[in-house]
Amino acid sequence: MTSYAPGRDPAPSRTDAALRRFTDGMDRAVAATTDSAARAAAASSLLRDLLAHPEAIGSQHRVPAEESYQQHVVHVHPEGCYSLVALVWRPGQATPIHDHRCWCVVGVLEGEEDEERFHLVEQDGRKALVLTGNERQAAGSVCTLVPPQENIHRVSSAAPTGVTVSLHVYGDDIAECGSSINQVFDQQLVLSATSPADVGDPLSWREHA
Repeated sequence: MTSYAPGRDPAPSRTDAALRRFTDGMDRAVAATTDSAARAAAASSLLRDLLAHPEAIGSQHRVPAEESYQQHVVHVHPEGCYSLVALVWRPGQATPIHDHRCWCVVGVLEGEEDEERFHLVEQDGRKALVLTGNERQAAGSVCTLVPPQENIHRVSSAAPTGVTVSLHVYGDDIAECGSSINQVFDQQLVLSATSPADVGDPLSWREHA
């Protein structure tokens, strides 16, 4: 079970120059448009700058947990239009397979993460998750997920030692709703296709280890 830092903590966005640049830029972006893809694109650009200043994320937002990855809410927009969250991982910790309730931009601040992406298919009465990609994300990398485009994935720490810290920008008030996860898919049978083009062909599926 994921643990969450309690309550709101908007103060840090006013104390560090890089963090202030990020929140000021995001405030302008959400004021300019309600389009999720446009907001996510702005967040992606601004997050790359923030990742170049790891000192902007204080030690209070880098504390791991023993049994699961730890979530720390760093900043929430005054009207809940976006949240900046730090996720902290020990080696081997992972999310369940899940999709998102809102747009999401993820950047690795420290360490490495593995991201597996899945395609949900139903064919001949069978429903399954087909593994379509696996990518290792190093420090400084950024990826974007925008529902309703398919956004099912699983994220895990890839660093053999130490902690991994990633920054997540969500298009929702995470201090209020607790998580960006929409649905967990761990009970689905996970298969892998020989290529992403084969996901509609059950004969190409094989059980994924």
